[in-house]
Amino acid sequence: MNALQQFCALVTNRSGKRRRRKHSNRFVVYYRVSTQKQGQSGLGLDAQKAAAEAYVKEHGGEIIGEYEEIETGKDCQRKEILKSIMHANRSFATLLIAKLDRLARNVWFTSTLMESGIDFVACDSPQASRLTIHILAAVAEEEARLVSERTRNALAAYKARGGLLGPATFRNKEAWKEKQETARQRATRRNVEVAFAAYDEIRPIVQNLRGQGVSFQRIANTLNEQGFRTRLTGSEWSKTQVKRLCGSAVVRTGSKGHSDTIPFVVLEL
Repeated sequence: MNALQQFCALVTNRSGKRRRRKHSNRFVVYYRVSTQKQGQSGLGLDAQKAAAEAYVKEHGGEIIGEYEEIETGKDCQRKEILKSIMHANRSFATLLIAKLDRLARNVWFTSTLMESGIDFVACDSPQASRLTIHILAAVAEEEARLVSERTRNALAAYKARGGLLGPATFRNKEAWKEKQETARQRATRRNVEVAFAAYDEIRPIVQNLRGQGVSFQRIANTLNEQGFRTRLTGSEWSKTQVKRLCGSAVVRTGSKGHSDTIPFVVLEL
């Protein structure tokens, strides 16, 4: 079970009663900035640390753990925030953040934390009610969406004017060609593996029927009767698609022309 699954399990495993806090003034503090530049400058982190330390001192508490990371708040699988939540949970401590949007820019994440029974407080709104927290979380998520949208629009406009994005090697197509080919091959293999895994449930059925000498068309009919559909389009199975599922193809995976035999099903099903 990974950290995110453990976090979600805190909700499903609750008894319905809040745990009695043995140390109400113990704090696990979480700091977050969104960019590497903010992290290197220390400006965002310094301000958060000052706010947290002032809050703890005002309430006569103690800090038993500190976690910081440089990640977007939209990501629900940030390692340090999940570590800080688990630390607060096992220590019966309160999770402390400088501002609510430092916790997350995702309503689901904030709501799940509220339902988990773990106490958390934001220095800028310590008296916030559940309703207020939900509203602030929704505002933070919308702000993140708008920032992403403005960034995409700005990049699109820049490209339309002839601007080049990415590393300087883009300006030299020959120097970048090998990297592009490597990335393409890596993406192809990843897509192959994902699609192959998507049919783990039906592959034994198909192999068993083929072992009995059943035709591809009859296998396709059986899959359709049992409610199975293809991965990408959700359409019914055909004998050609079943044949692909049973077969394999040679896909180039190395920069020097090396080839591996990988299941062909992923490419079109």
